[in-house]
Amino acid sequence: MTKLIIFVLCSAVVVWYSWPSIKKPGGHGFYRFFAFETLLVLVLLNVDHWFLQPFAINQVFSWFFLALSLLLAVQGFYFLRVIGKPEGDFENTKTLVAVGVYRFIRHPLYSSLVVGCLGVFLKDLSVQGAFLAAATCVLLDATARAEELENRTKFGTEYERYMKTTKRFIPFLY
Repeated sequence: MTKLIIFVLCSAVVVWYSWPSIKKPGGHGFYRFFAFETLLVLVLLNVDHWFLQPFAINQVFSWFFLALSLLLAVQGFYFLRVIGKPEGDFENTKTLVAVGVYRFIRHPLYSSLVVGCLGVFLKDLSVQGAFLAAATCVLLDATARAEELENRTKFGTEYERYMKTTKRFIPFLY
């Protein structure tokens, strides 16, 4: 019952934040909303296992991925604020950010969520968790692709050149 209450409360916050995006199917915020929801369900599914057997190999890798996720998020938000100089919402940047982690990947914040999702999944390996993790990753990929279309419109050829020199989520790979 507690997990259901937490899900409803957290979902209410996500819906409130995402409401303008939810009304625009095909936009990056639309897919991101569903990615947040599946990740929330995964967290609630595995929360009881976060501190069990802390030195088991899956737990060690889990904490590594969660720490990496935090590092990507901090650096991603930092450069969006400092270099992107957003107007209002942190996503509404005036300048294309191509320094720091953005030199290597176009979506460090979504990469952070993918890596964090892997960390959460590793807390308790299960078929349900694998399904939720895969769904989250597919939705985050759809989010990134939709955002890339929006950024092409916003930044034009500058963004297209940037896309040729960076990867979407994983430096040098994808």
